[in-house]
Amino acid sequence: MSLIPPDFSESVVVRAADAEVTGRLPTAIRLLADSSATGGALSVVRATLTGGADGARPHRHDNSAEMFFMLSGTARLLSGEEVVTAGPGDLVVVPPGLPHAFAAPPGHDADILVVITPGVERFDYFRHLQRIALGEASPESLLDVQERYDTHFLRSSAWEEERAGARERES
Repeated sequence: MSLIPPDFSESVVVRAADAEVTGRLPTAIRLLADSSATGGALSVVRATLTGGADGARPHRHDNSAEMFFMLSGTARLLSGEEVVTAGPGDLVVVPPGLPHAFAAPPGHDADILVVITPGVERFDYFRHLQRIALGEASPESLLDVQERYDTHFLRSSAWEEERAGARERES
């Protein structure tokens, strides 16, 4: 396997106050560094989920690994067909091709640093999700951009059971 080094020569510094935020609580995504800023090395966002909010439905990336680092709170993450609980300081890395999803359990918050490597230009993906939330685009429109963002949606019975059970435990 050959390694193609990233093509950037200066440090990337993103101040919290300058980062764009898409969505709004209960699910907010802070856009930190896109692939173009890191020479293709990685893409970084911070996902803040409150009160049991969903983060991402089941999907896979064909060309990138995805890392979830728990800054605070608790999250449930699908990794293949296994659902794991992660808490502060925990790390979950999902290899390319493996189905994954994440959410905060009912009644819990989660603050997660999410890194994709090698990077994919994904800021517009999160802006697209915001347009869907605002009713400016249809949920089906995501199917048209799966290849562009290397985000391929799929069904997962393990995740469906997890979220149904979580809602049941909440009520």
